[in-house]
Amino acid sequence: MTGNGTVTAPGRLDGRRYDVIVVGAGMSGSLIAKRLGAQGWRVLVLEGGNGGTQTWPGYLDSLDTFHSAAIKVPNSAYRHNAAAPSPDVLDLSPIPGGDGYRANGYFLQDGKLPYGTDYLRVLGGSAMHWLGAVPRMHPTDFKTRTLYGYGRDWPIDPADMQRHYAEAEHEIGVAGDAAEQRAWLRDVDDPRDPSVITDPAYRYPMHRIPPSHIDEVFRTIDGTEISDEVGRQSAGLHVTALPQARTSTPDPEYDGGAGYRPTGAVGLPNYGERCVGNASCVPICPVQAKWTPLRFQAQWSDSVTLATRSVVSRVLLGADGRVRGVEYRSYGDPATPVSDVFTAEADIVVLAGHAIENARLMLTSRLAPNSGQLGRNLMDHPTMLAWALMPSGNQVGPFRGPGHTSGYESFRFGDARRLRSPFRIEISNWGWGWPMGAPFSNVAAMLRIGGDSAGEVHGPDPDLDKFGPALRTSLGETIGRQISLQIAVEQPANPSNRVTLAARDLDALGNPRPVLTYDLDDHVKKGVYAARRVSERIFGALRAVDHTSYGPGPDGTYPIGHFRYAPSASFEPLDLGYRGAGHGAGTHIMGTGTADSVVDSYQRTHEHPNLYAVGCGSMPSVGTSNPSLTMTALTLRSAEAIHRHLAGLHRPVNLTAPSSTRRAEVKA
Repeated sequence: MTGNGTVTAPGRLDGRRYDVIVVGAGMSGSLIAKRLGAQGWRVLVLEGGNGGTQTWPGYLDSLDTFHSAAIKVPNSAYRHNAAAPSPDVLDLSPIPGGDGYRANGYFLQDGKLPYGTDYLRVLGGSAMHWLGAVPRMHPTDFKTRTLYGYGRDWPIDPADMQRHYAEAEHEIGVAGDAAEQRAWLRDVDDPRDPSVITDPAYRYPMHRIPPSHIDEVFRTIDGTEISDEVGRQSAGLHVTALPQARTSTPDPEYDGGAGYRPTGAVGLPNYGERCVGNASCVPICPVQAKWTPLRFQAQWSDSVTLATRSVVSRVLLGADGRVRGVEYRSYGDPATPVSDVFTAEADIVVLAGHAIENARLMLTSRLAPNSGQLGRNLMDHPTMLAWALMPSGNQVGPFRGPGHTSGYESFRFGDARRLRSPFRIEISNWGWGWPMGAPFSNVAAMLRIGGDSAGEVHGPDPDLDKFGPALRTSLGETIGRQISLQIAVEQPANPSNRVTLAARDLDALGNPRPVLTYDLDDHVKKGVYAARRVSERIFGALRAVDHTSYGPGPDGTYPIGHFRYAPSASFEPLDLGYRGAGHGAGTHIMGTGTADSVVDSYQRTHEHPNLYAVGCGSMPSVGTSNPSLTMTALTLRSAEAIHRHLAGLHRPVNLTAPSSTRRAEVKA
C-alpha cells in the first residue's frame, strides 16, 4: 500500500478501464491522483521508475546509496535503472584541450551549447532530489511580450494564479516570510508595480527557515548600490529570504488563525523533523524535513491504483482525435530489463512526466501534429556561478543549512528586461561545492591527488605536502572562507531549442531516445554577462577575492557551458559559462490555439480533447523563479478542470425534454 492507494502488479491491469490514467508519479502526477482520487474517480498511475522509496527500508537504502557515492550529484541517492534511464549531470564532459562538450548519457545532444539539466525517473520523480525552493513568479513574468518585447505571454491572468499559488503552498507546506516577499519582490522604483503576493493579509503555513550565518555576512552590505551597464540600471542590495518546501515552525496565525500541521515522514509517519541544516537537500534530506511527492501519495484514496516499473511507450489514439488509453511496457529487473506489453484505457489521459519525457512520448505517439510546436521551446535557467574567498580570518561557516536561504531580488524587475534577461541572485550556503566540487576538491588539492599538468604523479615536497594537523588547519582556514553566488538567468521560449527523436537509437525497452538541440540567444547571453559584472561588484563590496574563472585550464580545456561574449563593441569580451539548474520547461507550450501552442490554459491539448499534458512543459515563460511552485499551482488548476470534464462525461442523460420544449413541439 502507498497511503490508502493500491499498488498492483502491472500485468493485472491489462485491458482494464479507468476514469483517468496518469502517466508519471512525480509532483504533478501525484497531486492530480490525490485530488481526483479524493473526488471518487478511478485513477491509474503508471510510473516508469522504481518504487520502494515510500517505505522506511527504501528510504534508508536511498540514504546508504547517497553516502556511498563518490560524487554527490543530484541523482546519487538513487540506483541506476537501465529500463528507465535518467539523464545525469555527469553525462556531460568537456572536449580535452579545446572548447565544446561531449554528451555520453541518456540524452543525444547536437546543439551549439549543452543542455545541462537532469531529471529523475523514480517513484516521486525529480522532486525526490530537488532543492525545495518555491518562490512565486512575479506578475510581470506572465506577460514579457506585452511589457518588454520578448518571449511569450501566458493565456492566464496572473491575478488568477494567486489563489492557486496559496493553495499550492498549503498542499506542499511552505516556510516563508510573506511580509518580506510583498515588500521586496517588486520593482521598488515603480510604486505601481505589483508584488508576488497581492493579498495584504496572506501568511505562509510556516515561519521562514532561519537565515544562515552567510546570509548575515552578505547583509552587512545591504543598501549598497550596484550598477548594471547592460540593463542600464542600478539597484540597492537587500538580502531577502527564500520560501522553502521544508518543515519549519508552523505559523499559528496562518489561515485566519487555524494554523498548519506539517505532515510526518513517509514510511514512518511519526518521524520527520524540522530542518536541522544537514546540507544535503540535493539529493536527499536525512531527516525528511524536505517535502517530496511521496507525501501526496500517502494521502491517496482507495480509488487510486499505482503500478511502478511501467514505462508508457505509446498513447493510443482513436479515429475521432480522442485518446483511448495507453500502451505500456512492464519490466521486472531494472538491471536486465525484459518487458511485457500491456494496455489500459480511460476516459481521460494525463501526461505528467518531465517536460522532455512528455514531449518524447507525444512525438512517439504522433500526437498534436498541427501546431508545429510540440517538442519546441525547451527552457531552463542557465545559472552563472561566481565564487570568491573572504579575507583571511573572516570565517563564514559554509556547508550548513539548505543550499540557499536568501538572495538578491532587485535584478529580476524593471525595464532593464528590454535589454537583457533578468536574473535572480542566490546566496549559496555550500561554499564552492557547485562550482568547484568543494570540500572534496580542497582535500584532493592539498594532498596533491591527481598528478601534475603532464599527468605524472607528484613527488614528495615538504613545502607543499600537508598531513594531520597541518592539513586540518589549512582546510578549515580555506573552506571556512568560501562564498559563492548562484545566479539564475531567465531563458525565453525559443522554438529553435527543441526535443526530437532518435528513431534508430533506442533505449533498453525499445523506445527512441530524446535528441536535444540547445543554445542561448543574445538576450540570455546579455543577462549572463550582466550577472557576472554584478557578482564582481558584490564581491568587491564584501572585500572578497574573486576566484571565478571560465577561461581555459592549464591543458587548454574550457569548462562545460563556456562561451566568450560581449553585449556590444563598447563592452569588454568575457569568458562566461553556465550550468543547468534542473528547471526543464517548455516542449508542450501553453497558448490560445493550435496555431502557436500545444495545450490551453488548463493544460488540455488543443487537438485531443481528452488528453492533458501537465507540468513545466506547458509554461510559456519561466521568469527567474524555481518553477516547481508554479507547476503545482497549474496542476491544481488543471485538476479542477479535469474533475469538471469527468463530471460532464458521466452526467446522467436527461431523456425528458423540459415542459417549455414540449409545448413548442406541440405548437409546431
